[in-house]
Amino acid sequence: MDIKELKNRPDIDQHKKLYASYAQFDKLLVELRTKELPNETVNSVNDGIDQINSVSESEKVLRRQINKTQSRIIKLIEKEHKLVTKNHYRNTWLAVGMAAFGIPLGVAFGASLGNMAFLGIGLPIGMAIGIAVGTGMDKKAFEEGRQIDLEIKH
Repeated sequence: MDIKELKNRPDIDQHKKLYASYAQFDKLLVELRTKELPNETVNSVNDGIDQINSVSESEKVLRRQINKTQSRIIKLIEKEHKLVTKNHYRNTWLAVGMAAFGIPLGVAFGASLGNMAFLGIGLPIGMAIGIAVGTGMDKKAFEEGRQIDLEIKH
């Protein structure tokens, strides 16, 4: 079973953000067509494409539908097939590093120096730890062939 095509919309060029979302979603579909996906996944992707193709309202509604469908598809392929986009783990672990490592380190610095103003020192340290861990996981996913050649920009 094949993944459907997006409907051609010639008036989309006039809206920069909508055009960028539309092009990014189309690139995701092109990348998914190169992968061997089971019929259930293809059916789910095709349902999302049908929803986008059926939207004929304003550009805001269309852009929201594209982003919603794209997020749902990316979560599905990550969960079911372990396929991830470029820098997926880096972006995820950046926040985790700040929360799980940065804040406790900042509290430790603040408590040991007797001034809680040093709480902010831990955040960049945690961010660096998170980026390092996430980049390593992204590299591993690339080497295993689980990475889609697409970077999500919201």
